[in-house]
Amino acid sequence: MKKVVKIILVCLVIVLIILQFFSVDQNNAEIRDVTDFEAETKPSKEVAAILEKQCYDCHTNKTVYPWYGKIAPVSMWMADHIEEGNEHFNLTEWNKYNDKKKDHKLDELIEEVEENKMPLKEYTWTHGNITEEEKESLIKWAKEARAKYKVH
Repeated sequence: MKKVVKIILVCLVIVLIILQFFSVDQNNAEIRDVTDFEAETKPSKEVAAILEKQCYDCHTNKTVYPWYGKIAPVSMWMADHIEEGNEHFNLTEWNKYNDKKKDHKLDELIEEVEENKMPLKEYTWTHGNITEEEKESLIKWAKEARAKYKVH
């Protein structure tokens, strides 16, 4: 039995070493440009800090990776989460959305935060969770920002 466990462990180590040779594309634009988004939605300094801490890594074209973000299979897992996050809501691309889509994206943000689906639990393990006060501030700001895009 000890021999089987040892063989399994050696195989796992070998697989992990081999995985290091398969790099993933990282979300590394030169700058994190959220200028259009912030200019239009006008978050307070408090809300801008919440967005910076909890949203921008997965919802812009530039992610600040932790040291372990380059180690497979974590790098692969993170790349998948970031790609999916940007598919749903990319704040760097804000100026490409029409008013109806902007309204919808802010509505989704409100819903995801209210239902504790965002930020992802996996993200909060290393970046800290969003407090109830931060959550309320974020939702209040998003509701106010949405008013600008309501299509009548």
